[in-house]
Amino acid sequence: MDKILKLWMKYHAVFLSGLYGTLWISAVTILLGTALGVLIALMRMGRIKPVRILAEAYIELLRGTPILLQLYFFWIGLPKVFPALELTDTQCIVTALAVNASAYISEIIRAGINAVDQGQWEAARSIGLSDIHVMTRVIFPQAVKNILPALGNELISTIKGTSLASVFFVGELMTSYKSVQSATFLALQSLTIVGVIYFLLNFTLSRLLGLLERRLTVSD
Repeated sequence: MDKILKLWMKYHAVFLSGLYGTLWISAVTILLGTALGVLIALMRMGRIKPVRILAEAYIELLRGTPILLQLYFFWIGLPKVFPALELTDTQCIVTALAVNASAYISEIIRAGINAVDQGQWEAARSIGLSDIHVMTRVIFPQAVKNILPALGNELISTIKGTSLASVFFVGELMTSYKSVQSATFLALQSLTIVGVIYFLLNFTLSRLLGLLERRLTVSD
């Protein structure tokens, strides 16, 4: 314990920098993944069969392959596909994480929309609303209550998933561990500090999400 405290006092700035990296990567991943996930969910629920099949293939491909493989694919492939953009390692990895998250988020959104009573669709159409207005003004506002708790759980999974970015030395918590461990050779103590930070972060988020879910339940 004494070594852990001394290590924290000396290298806390490195660990906090890694925490900041984990938080912003997670936030960007969820924002981009949600935007793309909404599009994929609508494509899968659409009436155009080729578009629906394309969305289903997208989801199955991303859910059926390891995320680390996807990270390598984007890390190697994106700079070759878009050489003019001069993408950094961080941009490639964040893009890969967002694309991976979008597959799961699209299913969360689709399930949330499908959970809305079918009578809502019929009632909205009966008063002359178009499909777009039915979705944006009637269905989606109700589906949000079903989507938010699951989306929060996806955020927690994303925070833990960002640890894989350390393979590419992107600045986040596990990369901080590698930096401190290389400087001090105190692997177990460094891992303990990182583990405690992850636990406190995810524990706090899970409690906040539980509070949000209870409030949504009461509002029903």
